Amino acid sequence: MDWMLMPLMRYADFSGRSQRMEYWMFTLFYILVIALLVGLAIFFGGPVGAERTLAENYFLVVTGLFIVGTIIPSIAVTVRRLHDQDKSGWFYLLSFVPYVGGIVIFIFMCLEGTPGPNRYGPDPRGGLGYDDVFA
Repeated sequence: MDWMLMPLMRYADFSGRSQRMEYWMFTLFYILVIALLVGLAIFFGGPVGAERTLAENYFLVVTGLFIVGTIIPSIAVTVRRLHDQDKSGWFYLLSFVPYVGGIVIFIFMCLEGTPGPNRYGPDPRGGLGYDDVFA
């Protein structure tokens, strides 16, 4: 659970590095919360074609507020994940390229970070770099 909430604790921290575990657990948390809120909106909603119920509107508003409130931590954890691979955070802008950009960012999020310290900080896994091992 700590991995899921760590990006929320580091709300707008775009510096440093983040492990794959932090990114993917936050993504899992994000998807589960949205699925739960939308599921509750569907459950409390009326029949198809009827007017929306008050409970359905409530859950849809809460879902929208959750999405808006987690935009900054989502971008921040992605930028820190790019930093872990010794890439600039500006690579995040690739996600706005239609079709290909999302796939490229997905692949970057799956790749392992650089071992040891890089220009964005020490290894978040605490591992030794090649220079430390062969020094």
